[in-house]
Amino acid sequence: MKKSVFFSALTVAGLAATASAAATLDDVKARGTLNCGVATGVPGFAAPNASGEWEGFDVAVCRAVATAVLGDPMAVEFVPTTGKTRFTALASGEIDVLARNTTWTFSRDVDLKFTFIGVNYYDGQGFMVPKELGVSSAKELDGATVCIQTGTTTELNLADFFRVNNLSYEPVPIETNSEAQQQYLAGACDVYTTDASGLAATRSTFENAADHVILPEIISKEPLGPLVRHGDDEWGDVVRWSFYAMVAAEEYGVTSANVGEMSATAGDNPEVNRLLGTEGNLGEMLGLDADFAKKIIENVGNYGEVFAANIGESTPIGLARGLNAQYTEGGLIYAPPFR
Repeated sequence: MKKSVFFSALTVAGLAATASAAATLDDVKARGTLNCGVATGVPGFAAPNASGEWEGFDVAVCRAVATAVLGDPMAVEFVPTTGKTRFTALASGEIDVLARNTTWTFSRDVDLKFTFIGVNYYDGQGFMVPKELGVSSAKELDGATVCIQTGTTTELNLADFFRVNNLSYEPVPIETNSEAQQQYLAGACDVYTTDASGLAATRSTFENAADHVILPEIISKEPLGPLVRHGDDEWGDVVRWSFYAMVAAEEYGVTSANVGEMSATAGDNPEVNRLLGTEGNLGEMLGLDADFAKKIIENVGNYGEVFAANIGESTPIGLARGLNAQYTEGGLIYAPPFR
């Protein structure tokens, strides 16, 4: 078993090294579309709406990159991936970027040869149970059956938590969030465990959401973010600064509603002027138009707008900013300087 895992890692790493030799930025421009890997369906993060159009917090990253490179937020081919298929899809070149609630870990960075371009959501693993189970703490789950997505960090986290607390459990392996939801609601497992944001997203779709409780324990650190292949540094810069354009815009009060005016009347804040392309040559350094960030903010919004529209407290997902507030508001969201 250990040999199998080892050689699988080598295979993925080898695919990544081969694919990264291509100039992804040039490929995307020539193709005219961005191939973006997303989840198979997590409400608020990545899911098709009633019209079949993909939308969500992670989807916004894909649309930001497409806007920066192609000038069109809709020039995206969304490729649904599972916990098992996502890394092969990226390593093989099937997708240009993976924006799929994926945790930044040592082994994924160093062994699988992927480059995480930043963290767009700070999360942690939690547990959801039916209220009728009468459980108020994860430490009361001895002997429980647990629905868990394969190929994810949650598998090891779960095993560690139960071992440390001298508890037993029976895993019920599933591959997608929709499968987990079906199995959980059908009673095939007592507990569903995944990132706490994913639990909130899943619960929001239940007919009787109040009948299900997310337990208080958060048992891991899950810094979620987009990733590209190792060695594809020019492309990684494009994805990285497309994301950080949204973060910086929120910090400086630049919104989809006022970005046109702020760009037209270059103000006295050099950082904002450089961000919007009215000063300096940051876009040129990336091989993009000078106003690439302005286009992102116009078409996709700043980080706060994207958060509020897709997963914020006024949405069915109902997530507070918490750790995902700007650093000026006590959170961890922080853009490096545009200079």
